[in-house]
Amino acid sequence: MAISLRLARGGSKKRPYYRIVVADSRAPRDGKYLEQIGTYNPMLAKDDENRVKVNEDRARYWLGVGGQPTDRVARFLDAAGIRERAAKNNPKKGELGANAKQRLEEKAAKLAEAEEAKKQAEEEAAAAAVAAAEAAAAPAEEPAAEEAPAAEEAPAAEEEKAAE
Repeated sequence: MAISLRLARGGSKKRPYYRIVVADSRAPRDGKYLEQIGTYNPMLAKDDENRVKVNEDRARYWLGVGGQPTDRVARFLDAAGIRERAAKNNPKKGELGANAKQRLEEKAAKLAEAEEAKKQAEEEAAAAAVAAAEAAAAPAEEPAAEEAPAAEEAPAAEEEKAAE
């Protein structure tokens, strides 16, 4: 028979209370168990001494006969100094998923485009201001009288006379 040290849930809806039990690993979570060796009340403050209570002697006995604690119970036993628990390393914890990364890249690209457009608009405005300043500083020149239109009008007048 495989023995497991695990939590059995009690309490009412949204008010959990757990018993730390020794049970056959094939038994249901809240079903039949061999022995209760402690309690866990997650509703209490983390520094409260009544949050986790474990009978050390019985826990050591069941671990000695081959009981395997679940991860949460192993944490409790480690905190109580009953059994060492190897720290787990999850290098991907907190890493964004593929879709979130893509959204961030799109957002960064949009921000870069907006910055570029803003810089370009500022440069154009500065160039227009420089051009306006040069135009105001330069002396006003009158455009040269164009004689070409008068010359064009003369042949047209001659054609009209010939047509009459």
